[in-house]
Amino acid sequence: MSAKLCAAAGMVALVASAASAMPMYDIIDLGLVNATDIGVQGNAVSPNGIYATGRGFGAPTTSFLYSQVGGMASLPNDPSRGFGVGNGVNDAGIVAGTGATTSFGSSPLPLIWQSGAVAQLPLPAGETLGRANDINNNNLAVGSVNGGSLERASYYTTTTGTTITATGPGGVLMTTAYGVNDAGIACGNGIDPNNAARNVGLRYDINTAQLTEIGALPGLNGALAFGISEAGHITGSSMLNQGSGTPFVWTSGGGMVAIPLPTGATSGSGRGVNSSGWCVGNAGGVFAVPWLYDGVQTYRVQDLIPAGSGWDLSMNTSSSALGISDDGVIVGTGIHNGNTRAYMMVPIVPCPGDADGDRDVDLTDLNLVLFNFGNVVTPGTNGDVDGDGDVDLTDLNLVLFNFGNVC
Repeated sequence: MSAKLCAAAGMVALVASAASAMPMYDIIDLGLVNATDIGVQGNAVSPNGIYATGRGFGAPTTSFLYSQVGGMASLPNDPSRGFGVGNGVNDAGIVAGTGATTSFGSSPLPLIWQSGAVAQLPLPAGETLGRANDINNNNLAVGSVNGGSLERASYYTTTTGTTITATGPGGVLMTTAYGVNDAGIACGNGIDPNNAARNVGLRYDINTAQLTEIGALPGLNGALAFGISEAGHITGSSMLNQGSGTPFVWTSGGGMVAIPLPTGATSGSGRGVNSSGWCVGNAGGVFAVPWLYDGVQTYRVQDLIPAGSGWDLSMNTSSSALGISDDGVIVGTGIHNGNTRAYMMVPIVPCPGDADGDRDVDLTDLNLVLFNFGNVVTPGTNGDVDGDGDVDLTDLNLVLFNFGNVC
């Protein structure tokens, strides 16, 4: 053993506390919705992490409900709208989405799927077009009605549809609601009648009909809001007018905080957020790069899944991360063995000191750390048990402190 390793071994009594490790995930291909599909898109996950929804790309497109217990189930299209997409799902597996006459969303209607059956959500009086983008555990859905310059945010129960007509400071209007939580707080986007070039990110309280603008990051003047947590976090993108954006997480107490972009990206947007403030979203550069932000650091989701999985989530233009549950389950789209597929990423429960991933801490783990001691490595590999990209005393101490444990 080298002098450096002897010195390190002599210091093992000074067991350091574990650093915050990079989260790790298993990844599941949700499968085809219909046998003739050419691809599958994952759009949302339920707050409890059990269900996912999206659509299969076939002729026509078909929405789906995926369950960790029951697997993939195709959902029927509305008889008058042959192209369906699931956009939101609640803890009971009830899906809200949109039916259209083309895959591009022509002549849309807001839909709900419950117990395998499809029904149209009621439109507000005088409206003939609408969309549903999310649904909470009270079966309250949000979306929009009409289209173009006349599009306005809306919310739906199974018996009524309501257009959101409230205005915020400066007369801002909400055109689309993208997310809603169980408290009846919705997030979405709108327009500023005093500056048509500016994007406006908005929070709307359905209980009080109060519309609030969530602001912008320093040096910017607007935002787009796409996801809201049960605790009230909002995520999206902030930008100058309608330029490229920077992802953010917003809270009522802390305001808007920028989320660091993953390596190699030049812009990005948050799309989903959970009650711990963890966010997922998409970043741009040469490729589409889905990412996870854990409140401290931003990771490419590609780096969080097992090597050799067959998934490409970083070297194509189709990948996304669109939803994250309160227990950290992520849903999105990627390329699996060359095919476009929806995925569900399920957190791997940490096993402190387990360097080889076999769920126990033994001589193999100790030898990995000793052999690579002092090296800079790919985070989470070659003895880097704390995931910080090097093998040092913290890694050695974690192995020795947990030696003999079975996870």
